[in-house]
Amino acid sequence: MSIVDKVKEMFGGHADKAKDAVDKAGDMVDDKTGGKYADKVDMAQDKAKDFIEGAKPKSDGGQSAQ
Repeated sequence: MSIVDKVKEMFGGHADKAKDAVDKAGDMVDDKTGGKYADKVDMAQDKAKDFIEGAKPKSDGGQSAQ
């Protein structure tokens, strides 16, 4: 099992909480940097949320075709 599979398994049942954590972390970075990198932070947040969204359990037992 790869590290990516382990992370997906970990997030599987807690996707909403993980996405909230991504938002909070991005907000903290924006606050600490004065919004200087807000566009990059937003992009990273979107990519992280997409990854988490892809980690949700599927009806076929959590297996997804990649």
